[in-house]
Amino acid sequence: MKIANLFAAAAIAAMILGSTMLGFAAEKHEVIENMGDHGYVNWSRGTIYAKGIGSAPEKAHEKTRGESTEQRAKTDTYSNLLETVKAVRIDSSSHVKDLVAKSDMILVQLKSMVREAQIVKREYFSNGTDEVTLAFKMVGGFAQLALPEGIKQVPEIKTITGRPAKEESDEEPEPYSPSSEPIVYTGLVLDARGLKAMPAMSPRIISESGEEVYGSAYVSREFAVQQGMTAYDRDLNSAQNNARVSGNPLTVKGLRAHGAGRCDFVISNADALEILSASDNLLFLKKCRVVIVLD
Repeated sequence: MKIANLFAAAAIAAMILGSTMLGFAAEKHEVIENMGDHGYVNWSRGTIYAKGIGSAPEKAHEKTRGESTEQRAKTDTYSNLLETVKAVRIDSSSHVKDLVAKSDMILVQLKSMVREAQIVKREYFSNGTDEVTLAFKMVGGFAQLALPEGIKQVPEIKTITGRPAKEESDEEPEPYSPSSEPIVYTGLVLDARGLKAMPAMSPRIISESGEEVYGSAYVSREFAVQQGMTAYDRDLNSAQNNARVSGNPLTVKGLRAHGAGRCDFVISNADALEILSASDNLLFLKKCRVVIVLD
């Protein structure tokens, strides 16, 4: 247990220091995870960044030296980005590299996607080297490739509003009170600070009794692919005002991290019941309107 906690603490430290070590700018509240010396994941933006350096061969002609260093920098960056992407956590028990190990076709697809990454920064140094930074979005084609097959299209959820109809009766109806209407939430914010939890593409939220509250059973693949299953933040107020859930999000406190990768979360049975008791809540779960707050 102590060893596991040490690994978790080290991983959290890497998340905090990641952007600083690589020299990339990030907001204070964003969740950053360092993936080695050349790349990191900004889980708040759903973007993977990597950099590479190129230098021209000593015998390169002066006219082609600039072109040569730039191309070498791009080649180095694509290689570093691929390795960074492969290190991304899919869920509590798997990484992208595990998918790649199962299929050469997946590796081919992944390499093709990496080649389409956007160049967001290019620097030229006086010593003749170039440095290139690439940004790779974790949604769209990559999410379609990496997300578990268990996440399928969810049929439309019927929303029940107003008072339910009652059978005709001779008894006097009870007076209607607007306050008896259920609260309509616009999303879910999970406060998981202090749990030494880790971010992943496909996290799960479960109750104390083991019932899944958020995961493949509730998410529509369409929304998961378009915007990711969840956003991550390091500040509760920022999370509650995230456009993904803004309006009137339900905020619940995580009790502990769960799973080998500490990417799943346990909440109280009472909170689980509140989340699953209304069809409106099932609708925002389907649309992935969830933000998780980490250390």
